[in-house]
Amino acid sequence: MTLPVIAVIGPTGTGKSDLSIALAQELGGEIVNADALQFYRGMDIGTAKLPVQERGGIPHHLLDIMDVHEEASVARFQADARAAFAGIRSRGAVPILVGGSGLYVRAALDEIDFPPTDPEVRRRLEAEVSEHGPGPLARRLAEVDPASAARNLDERRMVRALEVFEISGKPFSSYMPEREYHQPAVQIGLNIDRALLHQRLEQRVARMQELGLLDEVRELDAGGLRDGKTASRAIGYAQFLAVIDGSMKESEAAEKTVIATRQFARRQVTWFNADERVQWSDPTSDSMVAQVLERIRGV
Repeated sequence: MTLPVIAVIGPTGTGKSDLSIALAQELGGEIVNADALQFYRGMDIGTAKLPVQERGGIPHHLLDIMDVHEEASVARFQADARAAFAGIRSRGAVPILVGGSGLYVRAALDEIDFPPTDPEVRRRLEAEVSEHGPGPLARRLAEVDPASAARNLDERRMVRALEVFEISGKPFSSYMPEREYHQPAVQIGLNIDRALLHQRLEQRVARMQELGLLDEVRELDAGGLRDGKTASRAIGYAQFLAVIDGSMKESEAAEKTVIATRQFARRQVTWFNADERVQWSDPTSDSMVAQVLERIRGV
């Protein structure tokens, strides 16, 4: 029996890594990372990247593949993830995609063609944001692509949506077709009570501080972190860069990181809830792994 691609998804802090390793050990799987920030070498503490010794001997793919000054690309990830799936299949193993970056998960799993890009157009739009703030671009996006505007995109994604419209004349939202798997897949979503999740996220940030997040950010800063549009804006890294600059105390940076992480988790839940194919599980249940295995084998 050939099992489908298994995707373990959901908001940050819900135990996706632990479940994916348990599934890989039980099913003979290999893990493919779908957390966009875990692509970056050296971004370990702030992304909660599992150390090698905690990976259960399971091969992990698409971790530590970029330097912090590089910009992640969903289109490139799609190709890399599917190549990883094929390689895993060739070894007789099961691909297990793991992460909470919604668009990256969908790129790997679904039939999606990605819109064109033009660095000159993007630079001009970014300059507009720097000079006038996001307001004018937000109003323009609402006129040409109401569906994307309704998603309350951050500045980077707003620029991308307008870039696509200027190049192609088509709204960015039109490039997100009906949900159709590229190859057979099953999505296992993890989520917990919001109050418990908030508690976990607060503890997680405190643990990152103990492990030396500030020192990690300081080292990455010396290696070009500020030159990376994706990496420098990452939750935790942006806040602790402000500590290095002297504009924020470490305690304040930690508090703002907790708040930003909670907001991010809420957006992740909204994204994955929109996909009716996701089968949700409670990671606090003692029988969760057994229940998930039963679902996968029953597909």
